[in-house]
Amino acid sequence: MKNTISQRVADFLRNYPPFSFLKPRDLEIISQQISIIYKEKDSVIFAVNEDTHDSFYVVHKGAVTLKADQETDIMDMCDEGDIFGLRPLIANENYKMEARTYEETILYAIPIQIFKPYALENKAVGNFLIESFASNTLNPFSKSHRGKLYGEEIETDTKLLDLQEVKYSKKIISCYPTNSAKEVAKIMLDKNVGAILVVEDSLPIGIITDKDLRNKIVTGQFPITTPAAEIMTSPVITYPTKMTITQAQMAMMKSDISHLCLTLDGTANSKAVGILSKHDVMVSIGNNPAVLLRAIKRAKKFKKIKLIRVGIMQLLRGYLDQNIPMMLTSKIISELNDACTKQVIAIVLNKMDTPPPVKFSWLALGSQGRSEQLLQTDQDNALVYEDVPAPLEAQTKKYFLELATKITKGLFEIGYEYCPAEMMASNPNWCLSLSECQEKVRHWITNTGKNEVLLSFIFFDYSLVYGDRDLVNDLSDYIFEQVKANPTFYIHLVSGALQSPSPTGFFREFLLEQDGANKDFFNIKNRALMPLADAARVLILSHSIKSISNTVERFEKLAELEPQNSELYLSCASSYKILLRFRTNQGLLHNDSGQFIALETLSKAEKIKLKSTFKTIKELQEIIRVRFNTSNLL
Repeated sequence: MKNTISQRVADFLRNYPPFSFLKPRDLEIISQQISIIYKEKDSVIFAVNEDTHDSFYVVHKGAVTLKADQETDIMDMCDEGDIFGLRPLIANENYKMEARTYEETILYAIPIQIFKPYALENKAVGNFLIESFASNTLNPFSKSHRGKLYGEEIETDTKLLDLQEVKYSKKIISCYPTNSAKEVAKIMLDKNVGAILVVEDSLPIGIITDKDLRNKIVTGQFPITTPAAEIMTSPVITYPTKMTITQAQMAMMKSDISHLCLTLDGTANSKAVGILSKHDVMVSIGNNPAVLLRAIKRAKKFKKIKLIRVGIMQLLRGYLDQNIPMMLTSKIISELNDACTKQVIAIVLNKMDTPPPVKFSWLALGSQGRSEQLLQTDQDNALVYEDVPAPLEAQTKKYFLELATKITKGLFEIGYEYCPAEMMASNPNWCLSLSECQEKVRHWITNTGKNEVLLSFIFFDYSLVYGDRDLVNDLSDYIFEQVKANPTFYIHLVSGALQSPSPTGFFREFLLEQDGANKDFFNIKNRALMPLADAARVLILSHSIKSISNTVERFEKLAELEPQNSELYLSCASSYKILLRFRTNQGLLHNDSGQFIALETLSKAEKIKLKSTFKTIKELQEIIRVRFNTSNLL
């Protein structure tokens, strides 16, 4: 006959991690050893420095608060399904926090000696317990836990090679056997190709590559007047057009060649219809940043860059799946995104009737300026150009506005939406001479209001994407001079930074959007990422550090500058990386910006991990609140 009480306990526990990771039979065995405890409201379950119990606890009904001591604020609120009291299981030392019932509560006490073998055998169980233990500590990202909890290590799993059909170039560049080596080189240079087919009666009889020219002509082995027939590699290796990526790689490796000639029937006796290079193969695989970067630089049309961006998103997805460290992922993807923007600018410049009349700088603003824009969101950019004499101002502005309009259109065509607030260089307000830009910044700093603070938050995260660096340095110097001369500006920035809505309510529940298209979704950008980014910006500005715009790097620099707060700043850096990973994963999952999260799509473990990142926000905001004394403004 079944023990109905232990069966009910098991039925409850199987809905919550880590018990959901256990086999049903194992859970039934454990449930038979569990004690059920009733506690009235305000009952102490264990106190600070109390000897550890022989069990840890699961909240069945009610709620339990965790405090460092009786005087401090609540560090955590455990509700249905949450576990606590893990210290004897993980750290083997007395309790560091007090656990007290917030209301009438029913607890399940899990004997540690009974449960421990399952935690040791089951990796998922063990990892979850460590994460939960960390989330109940004062600082979940402290040195003792760093690197163990949130998967910043590189996994060694690799993907199988893609077996999809390879894409090849149908534009065949060819010459005749009688063309001289000099003529061949000229054709290859003009067409920007690394190989040329030698054809006779429309059939491929040989191939000449860059390597052939280097080895046979540049070395002086043959004169530049030598006919193509004498320096070509022949017979040419041919294949049919229907090849997989793997087959193409194997064919190149087998013959130690870098190009394949594709013909109608796969033999040299039929017309050539395409050329396949190693570069084409690597682009098809799409998992190599260097190849993608080269492909971007070769692209001559916006639609080509748009296709490459699909590969960049695949690369991003692969990095996240393989748990590559977030900073490395962020740097690589941001570098590729910047390269796309640079190539769009280069294409547009090439199509302008005249070159730019003076030097200019294209600035990325906001998240792109911080190298944190991993997904295809909207544009935030500005253009700053050299000052010109008054008579030339109007025509100079006209030129750069036309240039900026074409660039933003190009960015739109490769996948970047237009900014709804028109914070783009195509807007005359963001296409300015250096003097105009400096005057705009001076106005924000000396006439600070809510709108000016918001604009400062976005603009002050700028980074140079294309153009003249001296202009940007001059602008940065001017901003820091103005900020230093107007210290009250800090107060306004801090005030703005503290206006971000809280991520959780008093009972530790997620605070969701109350209306609009995203009603009942969690806004991870406004409630979690922005408070950290805004605080990092304010603090780094106060130290006059002008060369770092990335939020994580700002926190790491702050940890160096303020050793007394290094633990908190490094925790903030860890939190930010985790939040960025959450947002990026959500964005890739739903093909959007990832800003709004449907909490029902997250597992219990993911919610715990997400909540753990919020703990640093409150402490960080308290630091800047005290340091800059915002009481007069708030």
